[in-house]
Amino acid sequence: MAHRRAPVAIWRSVRGLPDFWRLLELRTASQFGDGLFQAGLAGALLFNSERAARPMAIAGAFAVLFLPYSLLGPFAGALMDRWDRRLVLVGASLARVMAVASAGICLAIGAANLVVLCGALVVNGLARFVSCGLSAALPDVVPPGQVVAMNSIASATGAIAAFVGANFMLVPRLLVGSGDTGAASIILLVSVPMVVALVLSLRFGARVLGPDDTQRAVHGSVVYAVINGWLHGIRTVRQRATVAATFSGLAAHRMVFGVNTLVVLLAVRSGGAASVGAMAGAMLFLVATGTGSFLANVVTPPAVRRWGRYATANGALAIAATIQLGGAGLQLAVMAACGFFLGAAGQVLKLCADTAIQVDVDDALRAHVFAVQDSLFWVAFIGAITAAATVIPHNGHSPALILAGTGLYLCGLAVHSIVGRRRQPA
Repeated sequence: MAHRRAPVAIWRSVRGLPDFWRLLELRTASQFGDGLFQAGLAGALLFNSERAARPMAIAGAFAVLFLPYSLLGPFAGALMDRWDRRLVLVGASLARVMAVASAGICLAIGAANLVVLCGALVVNGLARFVSCGLSAALPDVVPPGQVVAMNSIASATGAIAAFVGANFMLVPRLLVGSGDTGAASIILLVSVPMVVALVLSLRFGARVLGPDDTQRAVHGSVVYAVINGWLHGIRTVRQRATVAATFSGLAAHRMVFGVNTLVVLLAVRSGGAASVGAMAGAMLFLVATGTGSFLANVVTPPAVRRWGRYATANGALAIAATIQLGGAGLQLAVMAACGFFLGAAGQVLKLCADTAIQVDVDDALRAHVFAVQDSLFWVAFIGAITAAATVIPHNGHSPALILAGTGLYLCGLAVHSIVGRRRQPA
């Protein structure tokens, strides 16, 4: 009976927090658009009969998309810890609508990959800006005792929305084709959920989403706050053992995920870049990983309550190291199964890291640290893909890289265990 009442209790808790509910709606629209855009861009550049991509070209595409913003992210975090986050979300949402339209036009006129990627860079940079702002604002609309549970609900909702958006891309792709014109139509379609997100961001009151002007807030001019964004974020991470520990585990997971992603993309492309089977194979891996991530949102809160964040993250890394070994045979079905469990483990680590920031970091510095996390998130992913691209064959057959992933997980486990032991959370 208690288990049957649990969903009702959760629903009432969410509905009892009107600003959190609005934040949830905004996250849903935003991440649906993100998922649709990412899948549409992958179809346009990697599974397009009019374009081709080799291992280093794939790595370069990821680098152009995410590395520049990841390096500049902490500076954006400094602004989000200074300016009204509601205004930041409104401005970023409006800019995303225009950036998406520009990227779609570039595809429609047959622009080179680099031009398309530069347009996509702006879209993804603004998406990270919105994501960081939503995460930093959550504790401002949720009571302290409910942060872990509501963070899991928000993450699960966002993951489902992104998953649905990515898979929805297959519907217009069947109707408009896999060439540049069809890809442009899909990208322009992304503007619809982006406009919805813009409208939803206008419903918050001034300063409802923070930041609070506490004693630890960074004062001085805007220029000073921006220039010191990196320093404040990194210094705060170093001062919070719980945050630094989870960051090490999260970095290890993202490196392994980068290697696995490149292996799967090359393996399915070897059967035909624009074939239905190639796209379906890549989607199978992503669906399995996304499903695992979603289920992790359900099991993480009770796991943290029972064992604590430190032990839960250690367990996730140990399990991930074991699961990674199963993918050494490079069978797509097995890789998808491994992706399911690794997706779950990675989301457990992400939730532990998010909660550490939201609970252990002062509100005035929280967006700084989320921006540092975002940088680490993508730098680890891109660095691993780039390193793997230098040694992987064109068909993606490299069991040694999969085994190296186990080593990365074990390194992450060792660092997390040592650093996290300094001061475990209460």
